[in-house]
Formats: sequence, C-alpha cells, structure tokens
Amino acid sequence: MPLTLYTFSGAPRGWRVHLGLVFKGLSADVKYLSASDQDHRKPGFLAINPRAKIPVLEADQDVLRDSVAILAWLDRQYPERPLFGITASEAAESWQIVMDCCGYLRDGNHALLSRVFSGPDEAVDPNTPEGTEIGDAAALVHAECHYLEGILSDGRRYLGGEWPGAADAVAYPELRLVQRGAETKSTRMSALGFDGHLSRYPHLAAWKGRLNADAGVLQTMPPHWSN
Repeated sequence: MPLTLYTFSGAPRGWRVHLGLVFKGLSADVKYLSASDQDHRKPGFLAINPRAKIPVLEADQDVLRDSVAILAWLDRQYPERPLFGITASEAAESWQIVMDCCGYLRDGNHALLSRVFSGPDEAVDPNTPEGTEIGDAAALVHAECHYLEGILSDGRRYLGGEWPGAADAVAYPELRLVQRGAETKSTRMSALGFDGHLSRYPHLAAWKGRLNADAGVLQTMPPHWSN
C-alpha cells in the first residue's frame, strides 16, 4: 500500500508519524510543505484536509489527519512491531506516556522554544515579564524530563520497552528540539538548565543517544537543519 505523508520540516506532530513509520519498517513518500508559502492553505492541500492542518497520511482510500490517530492506524494496519505494546498493561502505559507528552511536554516545549528560537542568544533576566514566562516554560519542560527520566530509570532501552514505540515517536521530536535549541542558542538554553546532551537526565540522554545513532531515525531529521 503506497503511503504519503504531508508535513512541515521540523514540525513535531508530523515528525512523530515519520518516526512511527521508521519504527514499523515502513516507507512513505514524505512531502514537506512550506509554512511560509502557506502551502497548507492552498486548494490542492485543502482538498486533502479542509482543516488546513498537518500532518496528513494518505493510504489508498484512507486519509488520516491526526498524528496520534495515524500511529494507532499504523498499529492496526501493520501489527508487526506494535507501537502501543502487546499486552493490555503495556498498551495502557504506552497510551499514558503518549498523551502526557502530547499535552504537557508539547505545551512546555512550544512555550519555551518559541521564545528561545526567536530571541537573541543571551540569558533572560528572570525578574522581567519575559524572564518569568520563559522560566515557567523551562520549569514545565524540566518537570516532563524528570517524568521521562523516571520511566527510563528501570533499565528499559526505550519508552516503549525493548524496541521504540509510539511513546518514543512522540517524545523524541520534543527532546531533539531541545537539543537543537541548545545547539543554536547555547547561552540562553544553558542559563535555563538545558544543554545538547541533557546532562541533568542521564537515562534520558542515553535513550536520546540510542535514537540519534539509528540510521532510520536520522532519515527523519528536518531537512532545513542541514541548510
């Protein structure tokens, strides 16, 4: 079945789907839309998704328009190497991590990195309104890093268990974006307690390192990062 994924370069929700495909050993024609050119609002794409949102996965007659729904569909359509675990207990834990990362980690990351990437590479005065906002966002991301660190502290290799699953597909883009922020805005991110190696979180750093070293995961990296 031919699969086509529409997304933006670096958009974490589309990145989740791309990783889910990789973890399943599936290939897809990945079409990167231009946000600056408003490709998602042009008639051709609106015919696919009238809500003008990404990601979208086309699979024959099926058109799926939500990242987590796409991951769930992939598990039904291609049951090998399940993304949401095998047992009911594994599925419950996987879904809990997925939904926590979709909410708390995504919200914190958006609030933090939207300010980091758009601002100068310098520490923010915590006594200013901007400093308070970015400090609160950083605290939320740190709290979620502590949460994931605890999950990985029992010796498991991935959030999904012995192989990466949906929880890893959702969490990885967020933490890789934190790494990107530390690489490109090192002064600002360091002042907020983040570096590219997530040194405060050794289990999380090792998990991220395993995924960073995976050739399939490398293929999902945002194309604009190499420019």
